[in-house]
Amino acid sequence: MFSMAAYAADDAVIQGKSESLLDIYQQALAHDPTLASALSANQAAQEIIEQGKALYRPTINFNAETNAVQSDIRYISSTRDPSKSNFENYKYGVDARQPIYRKQNLIQIEQATTQVSQADKQLHLSQQTLILRTTQAYFDVLIAQDKIDLIDAQKTAISSQLEQAKANFEVGTVTITDVNEAQARYDLTVAQEIAAVNEYQIAKHLLQAITGQFPPKLASVKADIKTNNLAQSMDSWLEVAAQNNLNIQIQQDIAKYSEQEIERSKAGHLPTLDAVASYTDSYANGSYSITPGNELKTGIIGLQLQIPLYQGGATSSLVRQAALNKQKAQDDVEIARRQTELDTQRAYLNLSTTIAQVKALDQALISSQSQLDSTKLGYEVGVRTTVDVLNAQQQLFSAKRDLLQARYNYLVNIIRLKAASGVVAEADLLDINQQLVLSNDR
Repeated sequence: MFSMAAYAADDAVIQGKSESLLDIYQQALAHDPTLASALSANQAAQEIIEQGKALYRPTINFNAETNAVQSDIRYISSTRDPSKSNFENYKYGVDARQPIYRKQNLIQIEQATTQVSQADKQLHLSQQTLILRTTQAYFDVLIAQDKIDLIDAQKTAISSQLEQAKANFEVGTVTITDVNEAQARYDLTVAQEIAAVNEYQIAKHLLQAITGQFPPKLASVKADIKTNNLAQSMDSWLEVAAQNNLNIQIQQDIAKYSEQEIERSKAGHLPTLDAVASYTDSYANGSYSITPGNELKTGIIGLQLQIPLYQGGATSSLVRQAALNKQKAQDDVEIARRQTELDTQRAYLNLSTTIAQVKALDQALISSQSQLDSTKLGYEVGVRTTVDVLNAQQQLFSAKRDLLQARYNYLVNIIRLKAASGVVAEADLLDINQQLVLSNDR
């Protein structure tokens, strides 16, 4: 269990210059294992191009063999005497093959290009996703930290109210109910504080999982942050998403690969033509018959034509399978398109809502502060109770918390909308950095 003392001790360790969202993102670029995995996968995929080209390059093999032979010949119905012999055979050679026409190989080269294109898009998608993950984790830490600060301030205010209620009870101006109400609110706030510190620790560990290091003090959002209304309509954002979303483009590459696979499977019915050449040098120092050894050198060069006549129905089956996989890939493109449309609509509406919420909660905070001031004044003149003051304090702190959450959601939803549309970039983090307070003070 984490306590406020543990939070304070941990906070003391990270005192110093605050780090911005862009600073944390640079750490994530260097240490995020998910991005590192995507980069390795992309680098591995680049080799597919070379493997495709190799299908139309010559192949050359060297082979050699040697063996020892011992023979014992006995002649049946013959006056010839049995004979025994021992001899060795030696052989080595080189053979080469150059494809001249192999339709399957040509299509595989095209498929390799498609696979690399898909891998490049997947890497770019991982980079975009990292921007969103880092932004979300960054502001999760901030809101968790702010909740602790608000609860601490609320606890201080309730503690003061509790002491005042106890003093008034002793002189007989209030009942024990006021004291019990204040005590209950205080105890509840202590419980909330424990949960908030735990939430704060979890948020920091989640950010650590991305950056590889425990997060330092983070720059907070400016108190006078200004929200900008959306300049483009939802339909405009949907058009941007349809053109730029990488999930759609990846599925389109998969569909293209499936089309190429149909052609590659059909090519199994076509003839192949190769140029072949070989050279063999063999030597034997004896043979089964009583003859001296011999040496044979052979060189061959020519063309080899192969025409498939019947493969047990496998080629036709592969064509049918490829056609069905193509249909699935086209269905997956439509799934990706609809999901992108849904994600973009959701992100657009969420951003529009948070813009309105920030403005409304700004006013709600002012109203809550005025209500608390009025309630305290009423308590002093005897027309308000302790419960009224506690309720007004609770409403004020709730308004502060909701406003902070709305501000963070506003900034995160900007990134989320651009990520759904496929246009999020590091420059967007620079824009958010302008809304942060970079200082040596917490």
